[in-house]
Amino acid sequence: MKDVMIRPERCLGCRSCEIACAVAHSESKTLFSAVGEKPAPKKRICLEYVPDLGVSLPITCRHCKDAPCVSVCPTKALHQDENASIVSYDQNRCVDCWNCSKVCSRFSTLYQLILVMGCWSSSMNYNRGLINRQAEAGIKCDLCEGRDMPACVEACPTHALIFTEANEV
Repeated sequence: MKDVMIRPERCLGCRSCEIACAVAHSESKTLFSAVGEKPAPKKRICLEYVPDLGVSLPITCRHCKDAPCVSVCPTKALHQDENASIVSYDQNRCVDCWNCSKVCSRFSTLYQLILVMGCWSSSMNYNRGLINRQAEAGIKCDLCEGRDMPACVEACPTHALIFTEANEV
């Protein structure tokens, strides 16, 4: 199955992905009309700057059914609502083991980048919220259902986001 993969070393932090996502999920599907819509269209991707790595990171979660991140969490800091499939996060239980990021195909490149750059301990805090960034709002990435290519991937000028089979990255 194809999914959006993140290559953080290519991200410029331009936020094109956020804008494209919000427009794709708007009523009008056009930038100028979407700006005035009520309620405002919501993006399903958020850009975060990780100072310890010196990279910007587009963060999106699909809140997978039977999410592997939940099953590998040793402290049950991640849990999933059975009805809505929303993955939630309890910061007080998290021990920053990064097991969730190791098993998530979207974040495996981030995990590898952290290992290569040797900033494991100082960067672990940035795992907080990666898995459930939009969970509070109940917003899931739907891969822009009905489109051949998700809007965030199409809009990314540096190809930091790619739409491919998870094992091809």
